[in-house]
Amino acid sequence: MGRAAPAARPARRSDPLAPVTHRSLDRLETAPGCLRRTAARRPGREEPPVTIAPHHTDSHHSPRPVTEWAAARALAHRLSAPLPAESVPLASAAGRTLAAPLIAAVPLPGFDNSAMDGYAVRGPGPWRVVGQILAGRTHAVAPLVEGTAVEVATGAPVPGQADRIVPYEIADRIGDVLRAAPGDRRHIRCAGEYAARGQELVPPGSPVTPAVLGLAASVGLDRLTVRARPRVRLLISGDEVVHAGRPPWGRVRDAIGPMLTPLLSAWGADLLGPRMVGDQPDWFAEAIADSTREADVTVVCGASSVGPADGLHASLRHVGAVTYVDGLRCRPGHPQVLAQAGARWIVGLPGNPYAALVAALTLIDPLLTGLAGRPPVDLDTAVLTDPLRLDERNTRIVPVRRGAQGLRLVGGAHPGYLGAAAEAAALAVVPPGWRPGTPVGLLTLP
Repeated sequence: MGRAAPAARPARRSDPLAPVTHRSLDRLETAPGCLRRTAARRPGREEPPVTIAPHHTDSHHSPRPVTEWAAARALAHRLSAPLPAESVPLASAAGRTLAAPLIAAVPLPGFDNSAMDGYAVRGPGPWRVVGQILAGRTHAVAPLVEGTAVEVATGAPVPGQADRIVPYEIADRIGDVLRAAPGDRRHIRCAGEYAARGQELVPPGSPVTPAVLGLAASVGLDRLTVRARPRVRLLISGDEVVHAGRPPWGRVRDAIGPMLTPLLSAWGADLLGPRMVGDQPDWFAEAIADSTREADVTVVCGASSVGPADGLHASLRHVGAVTYVDGLRCRPGHPQVLAQAGARWIVGLPGNPYAALVAALTLIDPLLTGLAGRPPVDLDTAVLTDPLRLDERNTRIVPVRRGAQGLRLVGGAHPGYLGAAAEAAALAVVPPGWRPGTPVGLLTLP
């Protein structure tokens, strides 16, 4: 880096999509043979200073071997260690992953209660109705005497010594006299029948679904211990890219940012403000270094290939990142990159929108799954019935919809066009050497 830091850092632009300008790397300390990250810690995350071994591979002279698609997807999950655990209110836990088991704080039910609207009875009948008990009663209920009954609502406490609940549907009441045919169903939910106090109900590693939230509340919990959300920032590169309005001649509208933002949210990411960065090498490298100070994952949209304006590889060397994936046997989406700088991840996506979607499903989805502490997801499979040009070397990712006999191709798929993906129900993973009639994997589109 070899240049003095300026006296004062310029203020950030108020527009989060403002182009990144040349700023000092004063937060990075160099030492012989290493790069040390000194970012401020995020509250609740204890992170020791990280010494990063430099990556000496020069992609122009000693390229890494191209990775198979399935191997790259598995690697992205395997390398990503779960993020730290934190205790959050139930309202903030949805979509996260349990870092500790969900354990009942109280038994469920907490008391014997009625599973039906009707009458709690004792003895063979007929019975004399002696009272009524509604749900919400908080004082003790006297036990039933032989031959008596009380009217009860669903969820109401059941008196001691009650034999069963006679539902309204089969009850015959005249005045205070109740009759009903014998029955073998008690319709009484006993205390602790569903869950005992201290019982583990959901194991760690499970997603916090709406049902899990309801279960936690029902057993008296106000907070859950979950994995932190991965903080993700998009860096949208390219001097030719505009982020709003109609692009003038020679410029293009950013399609990747609007596509990835809801996709990343659906995968449980905590999105930091996106940034647009030009193709100037020093601006590009500094934008990546700046992002890795606060984001767990930096997603670079474009610049992942080896063209004259593609600055990702040089920037990775600049921050001392270790590269695990540099190119896939995949069509579209060949120029994908997965790298790590200390505890931070950098994912490079192609600049073509459909190829970027393929790359996100290939690398970002399993990476975030691993950071969330969840197991890898096995792909559903189905039979592709339409003919497809065979490829003996590359995995092909093609848009499909479901037909009566199997999967049908959606026509018009091109790396730079999202029309076919917009019509598709899923993307089919067609491996090298695939033959018609063989099942293919399915990447679901949230």
